[in-house]
Amino acid sequence: MGALDEEVAALAREPNVASLTTLLPDGSPVSSLMWIDADDDHLLINTERHRLKYRNVCADPRVQLLIIDRDDLGHYAAVRGIVSEQISGQAARDHVDRLAQKYLGQPFDPERVISERIILKISPLRQRVRHSTVVIE
Repeated sequence: MGALDEEVAALAREPNVASLTTLLPDGSPVSSLMWIDADDDHLLINTERHRLKYRNVCADPRVQLLIIDRDDLGHYAAVRGIVSEQISGQAARDHVDRLAQKYLGQPFDPERVISERIILKISPLRQRVRHSTVVIE
């Protein structure tokens, strides 16, 4: 597994959304819009144990991510990777609060938590960044 590209990490650290694609048991892809983050080596997705995406990565850890620059839709990163680690407990709960602060400007609403929070650490296998200005009017 390779190192996380600096430009991919920068897109993940800004309040940009990501499309996370996981695989259903029959091999069909399913995508979800997600908040995203990065550490030095991984892309980070925070989810809950009861979610379909979590069940999917437990059965098959291969994922695809598309991180889109909120200010330029033609600037994005496509990453094929594998969920290489899962973190639960207080660290995952604190992480979702940091994500909510980044995206909403406030802590995550505890009323929205249905099951245990989990951080999915995604190791990149293939990364590509695209630059092309797209203006939406």
